[in-house]
Amino acid sequence: MTFPFPQHGPGGARAVLFEAVTAVGDEAVALLAGCGGGTPIPGAEWTVAEVAAHLAMANELMAALAAGEERPYGDGTAGSLAAANAASLAARPERDPAVLAEEIARRAREFTAAAGPRGGTEPVLTPLGPMDLDTLGAYLLTHMLGHLYDIAVALGRPHPIDRHRVGLTMPFLRTVMPRVTDARAAAGHSACYRLRVRGLGAFAVTFTDGAAVVSQEPPRRPDCTILTEPVAFLLIALGRYSAIDALARGKVLAWGRRPWLAPVFPGLFAAP
Repeated sequence: MTFPFPQHGPGGARAVLFEAVTAVGDEAVALLAGCGGGTPIPGAEWTVAEVAAHLAMANELMAALAAGEERPYGDGTAGSLAAANAASLAARPERDPAVLAEEIARRAREFTAAAGPRGGTEPVLTPLGPMDLDTLGAYLLTHMLGHLYDIAVALGRPHPIDRHRVGLTMPFLRTVMPRVTDARAAAGHSACYRLRVRGLGAFAVTFTDGAAVVSQEPPRRPDCTILTEPVAFLLIALGRYSAIDALARGKVLAWGRRPWLAPVFPGLFAAP
């Protein structure tokens, strides 16, 4: 199975993605309304206002890339992206959550306006390497969902992730997996995984001596099949949720010749 946009042809698929990008950007306004910008993000060094500033900057960058501009931003490694993030925050003094929320929403709409007239398969150079324009849209959506989830947790408010939106992130997640493999954690690792996301389809990730390849079908009998609830899948992929906790709560099931590899799998990647 693939990860389709249900009930839509190619043009409709883009419309669904762009509608989600716009909707999630707009939801940032309600999420950040009346909040304290100094509220810390659990498990992170940033505050709510700093995350909002980062999102505003990132959405502006993505809109510029969609418009055809070249914007170098790190070299794709976690360290370089962290340094680029710190530099961009230092250059962006605005910390009013309401102002930043409006910019997040505005930049999301600018992205869809810039990307709309261009072909979805046009190549774009992004902070995580080359990808096509529609995959960049999925990247933007994934990035917003992850950071707005952090803000929602910090503020005790509902988060914006649901099964439908997780489905829209899949083209990006599949593209980026080999690029964010943790070379140290994956060194020497060889195994074939089949990942099934409930209601959204399946794909395979095969490691050969530490190198990951993503394919639609497994090239051989999988060592470990992992069935995941959609929201848990995205949160684990983004490093927001522990695979062990998800297994304990029944949000992840695993079987096959080596089912004990299931909690190992997320640690083979380093989310930037």
